[in-house]
Amino acid sequence: MANVISDETIDYVGILAKLELSDEEKEAAKKDMADMLDYIDKLGELDTTGIEPMSHVFPVNNVMREDVVTNGDGSEDTLKNAPEHNESGFIVPKTVES
Repeated sequence: MANVISDETIDYVGILAKLELSDEEKEAAKKDMADMLDYIDKLGELDTTGIEPMSHVFPVNNVMREDVVTNGDGSEDTLKNAPEHNESGFIVPKTVES
């Protein structure tokens, strides 16, 4: 089915990809893109009757667990290690002057 890629298409793709291609690179890119499109066309010819569409090769499931606190937040133990603290947090030197 030989897809033909125009120079304008290659220039546009180059702009989108922010690439500066030499004339030789443009010709190679045109051939590569045409080969990819030919392959996609060939895949379109396959008989997929009875084949269920999928998004991944392997089954993908969300792994969810119950959000259960098992040992508390440890804030009391953490505050015990602070040089200065109050009931709810660390006391630190002022760093910004108002």
